[in-house]
Amino acid sequence: MLLGLSLSHLLNDLVQSLLPALYPLLKTGFHLDFGQIGLITFVFQGTASLLQPAVGLYTDRRPLPFSLAVGMGLSLAGLALLSVASAYGALLAAAALIGLGSAIFHPEASRVARLASGGRYGLAQSVFQVGGNAGTALGPLLAAFIVVPRGQGSVAWFGLAALAGILVLAVVGRWYAGQLAGMPRIPRTSSGAAAGPLSRARVVATVAILLGLIFSKYFYMASFSSYYTFYLIHRFGVPVALAQVYLFVFLGAVAAGTILGGPIGDRFGRKLVIWVSILGVLPFSLALPHVGLFGTVALSVPIGLILASAMPAILVYAQELLPGRIGLVGGLFFGFAFGMGGLGAALLGEMADHVGIERVYDLCAFLPALGLMAVLLPRLR
Repeated sequence: MLLGLSLSHLLNDLVQSLLPALYPLLKTGFHLDFGQIGLITFVFQGTASLLQPAVGLYTDRRPLPFSLAVGMGLSLAGLALLSVASAYGALLAAAALIGLGSAIFHPEASRVARLASGGRYGLAQSVFQVGGNAGTALGPLLAAFIVVPRGQGSVAWFGLAALAGILVLAVVGRWYAGQLAGMPRIPRTSSGAAAGPLSRARVVATVAILLGLIFSKYFYMASFSSYYTFYLIHRFGVPVALAQVYLFVFLGAVAAGTILGGPIGDRFGRKLVIWVSILGVLPFSLALPHVGLFGTVALSVPIGLILASAMPAILVYAQELLPGRIGLVGGLFFGFAFGMGGLGAALLGEMADHVGIERVYDLCAFLPALGLMAVLLPRLR
């Protein structure tokens, strides 16, 4: 089931990653500025951000095993619209549909991953999340070799990936429904006491710190996911297809970091991983705006590797902090991550229009310093 979830996450995020991978083509074809590019990302990630906590809260009370396949179906609809969109409004509508599919998929999928973990919660979250990161990494690579030479309409071919995801998630949903049928109803207050000694105020403050760490991670990640190709093209004169390959290098490092973060957290503690994975990026992020093309690509690897290891540890830490609220935690943290990515893309796009894309990377380099907040996290285990 974990492998099925990971595969479906790969297919889901592969579909989603085609949207930012298309930005260079859309910018030229629709005569968009960076602010309009940022608005597309904001609509996509903002839709996911606002709806995911609500979906998670609802499914904590009433799990919906087959909602996973429904979410993938909405992403398929958004992909189909994206392939034929001829106006900017249609692009925004396609982005919203893809975001809605993501909002439905992630909270329940995170819950199923924990259910199938066998007690190794960090490893389970890493296996689940690495599928998404792998899909995100493959999107630009496939875009470089399929969409860039063949044009916007070729996006429709990736509907086959979404259909495959729907089939996989139908199987996962059937297994999940069987597990739910065999589980006794347990009051939420008795479903784990990992955070029992903490007061409500301390729990709220700790959640705020975790969200602050996600802000620093995903705001900085937005500079790569939405604008790294433009940065490489503008600063170094890299062709569009090669820029997509370099984006794949960064996103591949993100996938590798994701698979490492969970098991290391299981062994050495979530707090240590959270601390190192965000603050540890700072030396590399500060150096990146001041090196050449080879140095930029080389530095993107440790940045992606270290930064990505945070999310599995943060998610499992929050699940231990709020036992019995697995759907809410998944929805809140995935939703906030999407929201910060979308907000970051919108604001950074406006900044790029006014001060230049190179200056964006100069300023974003300091965001990982917010990892210092991790010192305030209580030790749960």
